[in-house]
Amino acid sequence: MKVHHYTLKTGITRTPEFEKKGLATYAVNVGTKCGHNCLYCSTGAVLRAHKSFRVCGENPFGFGYAIIDPSTPKRVAKDAKRIRRRGLVQLGTLTDAWAYETRKYRLGRRCLKALLLEPGWTVRILSKNDGIADSFGLIERYRERVLVGMSITAPLYHEAAIQALEPNATPMIDRMLAMLEAAGRGLRTYVMFCPLLPKIADSQASLNRLIKFAVSCRAEEIFVEPVNPRGSGLRLCQEALEHKGFLAQAKAIAAIRHRTHWSRYVAKLVSRTQQAVREHSDISRLRFLLYPSRLLPKDRARIEQDDAGVIWLG
Repeated sequence: MKVHHYTLKTGITRTPEFEKKGLATYAVNVGTKCGHNCLYCSTGAVLRAHKSFRVCGENPFGFGYAIIDPSTPKRVAKDAKRIRRRGLVQLGTLTDAWAYETRKYRLGRRCLKALLLEPGWTVRILSKNDGIADSFGLIERYRERVLVGMSITAPLYHEAAIQALEPNATPMIDRMLAMLEAAGRGLRTYVMFCPLLPKIADSQASLNRLIKFAVSCRAEEIFVEPVNPRGSGLRLCQEALEHKGFLAQAKAIAAIRHRTHWSRYVAKLVSRTQQAVREHSDISRLRFLLYPSRLLPKDRARIEQDDAGVIWLG
């Protein structure tokens, strides 16, 4: 993988969209392209006009490269001192601060330490890399100010299909073990089940397994999100699954590229998630993130009849 260095201008930034989601008021990102190369990722669409891609000669929608800024922790430390109105920071929102290409510079840990050294900041970590475990000793010293979270996208029996879609992310078993270790150390945890794809993680059995895992991690919050149907992500996922022989899953992905099927998939996902949470946890912990613009009226009405745990966005 090619790893480009590009100097960013920001350290800690406001994040209105993640504030609406109830995730964080501020964001820290250590680059503009993560090396995990998840095929459904929407970061390329969000940052497609960013200058870093032109400077590095890369397509924002391409793969096989990463763009990081090794100097990010210095700006984070400066902003952490400068900003007076402090609050919850997510590390990160667009790229993974613990992805493999960041390890040489220990970007995740250094940014985390810069935030925690200043009073008033709390941090939400989100990663697909079990490298976050290297920071658990640091987090233990500030355990009330840090929420540890992993992006979990399928139960273990669908690990092989997920690896086709998240080629450079840590295997699911290692992510889960990192979460269990965090809980075992008494750290605060939450889970992010996103995206939960059809025929991979949207059945009632799959959701029951995932929610029971969240309970075993003592998760304070359970975030769930359907896959974003915009852009080329679904097509890329379909093609990758076909190539690896996961034909049923590929067919299900192909179906939800059409609005009618996507809307139905989301309505069922909401209902099944609520059922699993009510059976195995507490519905007050559920945060189902939902952009309703592509929902058909009948499916939106169905969700509105029981929208416990749903955060309506957009």
